[in-house]
Amino acid sequence: LGSHLREESARLRRLRRFYEKVQALHQDPEASVDNPLLAFSLIKRLCSDWPNIIHSGEATRNAQALHASLREVEQELPGAEDLHGAAQALMRLQDVYALNVKALANGVFQGSGTGHLPLYNPSRRVSLSADDCFHVGKVAYDRGDYYHSIMWLEEAVSLFHLSYGSWNSEGQSSLEDALDHLAFSYFMAGNISHALNLSREFLRHDPSNQRVTRNVAKYEKLLEMGMGKSTRPLRRPNSTHLQSRDTYEELCQRPRGQVGLAGSAMVPPQPLSAPAPYALLGPLSSQPVPERRLHLSCSYETKSSPYLLLQPAKKEMVQIQPYVALYHDFISDAEAETIKGLAGPWLQRSVVASGEKQQKAEYRISKSAWLKDTADPVVRALDRRIAAVTGLDLRPPYAEYLQVVNYGMGGHYEPHFDHATSRKSPLYRMKSGNRIATVMIYLSAVEAGGSTVFIHANFSVPVVKNAALFWWNLQRNGNGDGDTLHAGCPVLAGDKWVANKWIHEHGQEFRRPCGTNPWD
Repeated sequence: LGSHLREESARLRRLRRFYEKVQALHQDPEASVDNPLLAFSLIKRLCSDWPNIIHSGEATRNAQALHASLREVEQELPGAEDLHGAAQALMRLQDVYALNVKALANGVFQGSGTGHLPLYNPSRRVSLSADDCFHVGKVAYDRGDYYHSIMWLEEAVSLFHLSYGSWNSEGQSSLEDALDHLAFSYFMAGNISHALNLSREFLRHDPSNQRVTRNVAKYEKLLEMGMGKSTRPLRRPNSTHLQSRDTYEELCQRPRGQVGLAGSAMVPPQPLSAPAPYALLGPLSSQPVPERRLHLSCSYETKSSPYLLLQPAKKEMVQIQPYVALYHDFISDAEAETIKGLAGPWLQRSVVASGEKQQKAEYRISKSAWLKDTADPVVRALDRRIAAVTGLDLRPPYAEYLQVVNYGMGGHYEPHFDHATSRKSPLYRMKSGNRIATVMIYLSAVEAGGSTVFIHANFSVPVVKNAALFWWNLQRNGNGDGDTLHAGCPVLAGDKWVANKWIHEHGQEFRRPCGTNPWD
């Protein structure tokens, strides 16, 4: 009886420790969604730590009924794929926003350069543990990405050194694990001398490990042959595959409200409530305004549409070339929530066009669903509103169904065109031509990140809740407009929802006719 009570008491202590740790991290019910470090920590604890506690030896012997009752719950918990994706999201945020890994692990969203202001200031700072950093580094290591594995495993080793000797019942990794993986990462990166030093430190903690002992002998032999420290810098994986990466990341890193040319800061748009003319948004700096910015303005528009007479559209011209306009208060909070609720049960991993097929891709991380106008009166009303504001024909098959997209932790869409660049594209299956225009509606706000950036035109548009962004994808001659190359920056903090409406060429012949200039 005494033995049984001791085992049961130990099990309860493990459960209590797990509960207290999760409760301490997630006191604010919304913080775990907004802060990517909290989100990663919660996913990791539910995916790794919780099953370890429930399926431990004493729990197996003494809590068979608990196991049975938890089977259904475990199906809803994050899995290994979710944890893997969360680790990749942290590395994506690190890259795009040039975040310092040591600062990030300490809960500070600070750029790698000196003098940078934090990109995001959470209400409560949350740090990653040595085990957390090891897991992120291990995900990179397993993919052969030694650029990221070295940085995260270095931080894991540093944190393990600080806590070495104190036992952590929830942690799955150790200092030896981090040293082992870090040493091999440096070896694969060509820095043999540092791999040797790390392996020797490993053997001080585990001198009987034969594999690492053989590695030390191998490293020593390579050094004797003159193969020492590598001089070639580590490169980010796939860095040569994205020619516009530098511009894309520089645009994503711009402060919110900074639109257009670098160094020309614009006042963030303010909500309007009274039908008075908009004032031209002027620059805060004393620099001369570029010629093309003089034509940017804000106005109320009716488009000669009876639908807009009582409630004109609040239009802000963002860019002349390409033509990009932002319509403020395009949708109400209630309508946005209805659309998110309709799409929620149908969300699936977003796909991209690849030749004649569609497939998942790392350069687009989001979930999406399609809503017909018959799904709800709100969707039908939104279609009518888009038709009134754009002056285009949205009747089938001239426009696609409403696509609702959710970009969660680190969700993004790297530079791409909305229009098809090949006649083999699946877009042409609708038999209604190419995508002539895009309407993107922001259904939510985010705390940081998530801007829509136009690469060749060199400007960014921050997320404006309930606003709709409109642009032409095609020139009047039917050719694609190269200046519409755009991207959705990774969500740094928050949960980004958008609704996309893509309108096709056919049906618009008299609504947007060809110009007299064949090159226009």
